[in-house]
Amino acid sequence: MEEKKLNAVSGYVYVLIAIVCFGVAVLFISYGSPLGGLLFVVAGFILKGIVVIYPNEGMAATFFGDYVGTIKETGLRWVNPLYSKTKISLRARNLNGQTLKVNDKMGNPVEIAAVVVWQVKDTSRALFDVDNYVNFVQIQSEAAVRKLANSYPYDHMEDETSEVTLRDSTGQINVFLEEELNERLARAGVDIIEARVSHLAYSSEIAGAMLQRQQASAMIAARRLIVEGAVGMVEMALERLEKNGVVALDEERKAAMVSNLLVVLCGEKSVSPVVNAGTLYA
Repeated sequence: MEEKKLNAVSGYVYVLIAIVCFGVAVLFISYGSPLGGLLFVVAGFILKGIVVIYPNEGMAATFFGDYVGTIKETGLRWVNPLYSKTKISLRARNLNGQTLKVNDKMGNPVEIAAVVVWQVKDTSRALFDVDNYVNFVQIQSEAAVRKLANSYPYDHMEDETSEVTLRDSTGQINVFLEEELNERLARAGVDIIEARVSHLAYSSEIAGAMLQRQQASAMIAARRLIVEGAVGMVEMALERLEKNGVVALDEERKAAMVSNLLVVLCGEKSVSPVVNAGTLYA
């Protein structure tokens, strides 16, 4: 079903006509004329067609079950009094989704929630194509968030080959969520203005283990950087000693020197030096 525009005339003229009918009806009744009652009925029938449309509001009209159209012009309007009228808000609304516990692409349980800003664009679809469009938006939003979480890993530690992850690709994830919601909610005539992941974390039963894993990964990365720097410093020291002719070392002494320098540079605690008072070989 597609939305149709219903042209409604200004209601001020009809209000004036109804007031005049009421006045004339009172006058006729005072003279005992039966036309007074008829004019009362006519005035009431005219007033039944008066509707007030507020900004960002629509009113869908049906005539004996058939959809006639939707009025979106604001102000005092008048339509056929026989129409059944249903008002619907066109304002933007917020949906603060509840935190869901789902499995990511790698099967790890995660907690995820999203905030969705939406509004009704097609009143006919919202009212007549779905049973309850507000409830429809809520349920389909949860389904879209679950599908999103199932489609991507939490981070690159879970899947190093994945280009998009829930934690590290926030911008792309939000775009995918908006596209999924627009596709699901098109049936209800709803347009998604913005959709953002508002909460993302490992589930409580694995949060501790994942934290230890992240700490271990950070420690490994730090140690790797320290080792790379130490090796570079040892290479530079040996090269400078040989270039300047400070001391000539055989392969065995070079190995011992490399070992000592790596221990000093890579050690977590400060090293206490041992002074060799003898020769280099004693």
